[in-house]
Amino acid sequence: MLLKYLVLVGDGMADEPRPELDGMTPLQYARTPHMDLVAACGEIGQVRTVPAGYQPGSDVANLSVLGYDPQKYYTGRAPLEAVSMGIDLQERDVAFRCNLVTLTDAEPYEEREMVDYSAGEISTAEARELILFLDRELGSEALRFYPGVSYRHLLVWREGPVETRLTPPHDIPGMEVRAHLPAGVGDGVLKSLMVRSAELLAGHPVNRARRQRNERTANSIWFWGQGRRPALPPFRDLFGLQGAVISAVDLIKGIGLCAGLESIEVEGATGTIHTNFRGKAVAALNALASGADFVLIHVEAPDEASHHGDLETKIRAIEEIDQRVLGEVLRGARDIGPLRIMVLPDHPTPLRTRTHSADPVPFAILREGTGGGRKAERGFDEVSAARSGVYFRIGCKLMPYFIRR
Repeated sequence: MLLKYLVLVGDGMADEPRPELDGMTPLQYARTPHMDLVAACGEIGQVRTVPAGYQPGSDVANLSVLGYDPQKYYTGRAPLEAVSMGIDLQERDVAFRCNLVTLTDAEPYEEREMVDYSAGEISTAEARELILFLDRELGSEALRFYPGVSYRHLLVWREGPVETRLTPPHDIPGMEVRAHLPAGVGDGVLKSLMVRSAELLAGHPVNRARRQRNERTANSIWFWGQGRRPALPPFRDLFGLQGAVISAVDLIKGIGLCAGLESIEVEGATGTIHTNFRGKAVAALNALASGADFVLIHVEAPDEASHHGDLETKIRAIEEIDQRVLGEVLRGARDIGPLRIMVLPDHPTPLRTRTHSADPVPFAILREGTGGGRKAERGFDEVSAARSGVYFRIGCKLMPYFIRR
């Protein structure tokens, strides 16, 4: 039977030692028997997924994970999401990520502080109503708003600038926005849209209802992650494999589609701790059994917990990934035939900073025929990976190593 491949990405799982965990990281502390099995029966090491000089984020990191050099192929986060959303970007169009966020109510706008980059994890239905409202009020032939999932949306600026200096909202929790507003080419247009959105959203029925339920309101938009349409060579041309990605977020779906991979939808996949963990594993096994050579499963929940500074939820997310995703995959692998598995975070998201870092992350590979017994007493965590001495300085070289070695 032909060898098949599965990659499991726990977004932002890697972290730093925590004093409340007696100096352990969340990965060390969490109960992860299946990840530990992969590390003990296979091989473990470290990989740097974010090249020097690049903003650490899931866009750059997951390009590296899939074997694409960000220094060659990265054009921005938003255009990758646009592909997933079916938006037809023309050559000179620029897509901007447009978060719905919660700011304080200070005046003027520049003195407001970033309370929540996700507007209380606003529902997709509520967010869609707000974004379509903003498109009617603020949109034009040159500027269009497109609704996405939860707080994640897009602005497309026809023949817009890519040089504007923008800050991801999850990088500035609790900070005054003044120093982080758009700067440089096009900043006047973008700042005007943000200020005007705050005026329009304040009294919207969706926000009135959220206030009555003591939920955070989506009281502004926030732009970041801009870029033009990417062009990736097909994954099949690089590695001779066809397959799919499984994720709740448009970014990963977009990277997969740009790489010529199918994006498999899973009912109940949300990008939070309330996602359908087991459903992702079942969908991956079904795809491999139905002819796919390769599947990447991406789970966003640990990253979301880190951005909110929620240690308990991060540990729970890691344990859910271990039991309900990897455990399900390992239990079903016997029906697939020869299956090679790799587990890794895409980047660290330390709870201390509540944002991404460019530090190396651990990876573990279980090759076919190596699951019969433990080769070492070690777990899947940052410390064990560092002790291994195996290190990929260039992240995009890990995928060919995983597939071809």
